[in-house]
Amino acid sequence: MDMFDGAIPHVMEEAGFLAPILFVLIHLIRPFLFIPVIVVCIAGGILFGFVHGTIYNIIGLSLMSLIFYKLVDIFPSFRRKITNLKKKLFKDRVITLGQVMILRMMPFMHFHLLSLYLMEMTKSFNEYMRYSIGGVILPSIIYTAFGQSVTEMPIYISAFFFLLLIGLYVYLGKYNTTTYKWNHFFHVKSSE
Repeated sequence: MDMFDGAIPHVMEEAGFLAPILFVLIHLIRPFLFIPVIVVCIAGGILFGFVHGTIYNIIGLSLMSLIFYKLVDIFPSFRRKITNLKKKLFKDRVITLGQVMILRMMPFMHFHLLSLYLMEMTKSFNEYMRYSIGGVILPSIIYTAFGQSVTEMPIYISAFFFLLLIGLYVYLGKYNTTTYKWNHFFHVKSSE
């Protein structure tokens, strides 16, 4: 195990300027290897430090969102599979954009399932990508910076944070029926 722990940093060190590209590629093949998002984000913090690790995690997760959007268009069977998973887990429940963002922070949530929700909530590819990128920033920061310490926390502290996220999720679902648009937070120039 010690040999394996030292092998990945050594490979990244030897890769030089290609290391960030290899790391982003790991994000893209991660679903096929059944590696959770949190594991790759923690690795980004360990290998590249907080700032660069966060940037590479955001890039990797954003590209994964882009590829998911394209795959769903190309392969309708893939969309059906994710839709069936959605029906199985959430039934016909409608969730808000805020709830999707909270669920993105939970390490056990299916990344592509949440991307499907975003696809259904948005009207265009550009809007989907804005929300996707916005939705991976906070989890990338948290998992990169605190990922190692979160995994080493006592169970009662981890349970407290988990319950806090669930409470925020419920609150956003029951009391926050307002839909926030990108333009409320960022000034968008009109095309006139």
